Amino acid sequence: MNVPFFQVEGLRAGYGRAEVLHGVDLQAAQGSVITVIGPNGAGKSTLLNTLMGILSARGSIVFQGQSLAALTLEERVMRGIALVPERRELFGTMSVEDNLVLGAFRQVRLKNKQWREQIDVVFELFPRLKERRAQQAGTLSGGERQMLAVGRALMSRPTLLMLDEPSLGLAPLIVREIFRTIDGLRKTGVTTLLVEQNARAALETADYGYVLEMGEIVLQGPACELATDARVIDTYLGAARKKAA
Repeated sequence: MNVPFFQVEGLRAGYGRAEVLHGVDLQAAQGSVITVIGPNGAGKSTLLNTLMGILSARGSIVFQGQSLAALTLEERVMRGIALVPERRELFGTMSVEDNLVLGAFRQVRLKNKQWREQIDVVFELFPRLKERRAQQAGTLSGGERQMLAVGRALMSRPTLLMLDEPSLGLAPLIVREIFRTIDGLRKTGVTTLLVEQNARAALETADYGYVLEMGEIVLQGPACELATDARVIDTYLGAARKKAA
């Protein structure tokens, strides 16, 4: 029997006595892109924060065959999990390159002497960051800051990358560039969990999708099938489809 690379079962979490996630199940194969779409307040960011160990939870989280239940945030990072939060959390007064160097914490701890080579990998993915390597992060455009946030996460060479609303507030051209990069991560073997309100872009990029509403998974399936599901079209794609028609 094949064990999923990443599997979540019966996940329950919230803030204090207010439960936000009510028994969430999901899984991902290695090197795949899965997406969780849903409206504001559905619990998408709570899901990522729980998986990262920021919030306590009940249920099962198994990564590469091992439970994460007792692991701290730092221990999950060392296992190869990285989160790019919605707010990006960059160090604005530090240069682009220095922000990337900070992202290599895991590789330094693992005593990987070649950790600096990952900077070249990031610059290959995002040539614009190479052009601005000495520029302060706080002076970058919104799209460039998002590229830097993703690049910093990749500096740790994660095997599971979680992205919280990477397209938020970005121009359509930059959104396409970000999603092309996410799509390209398949070649590196990185598994990506993408949380998005831009359902169209997410489903076009992902292999498998989940629809989260009010803390529960209400629909799931191959992304190409969800993109043609009547309920998904009416709720998340309908306006764009009608406009295009």
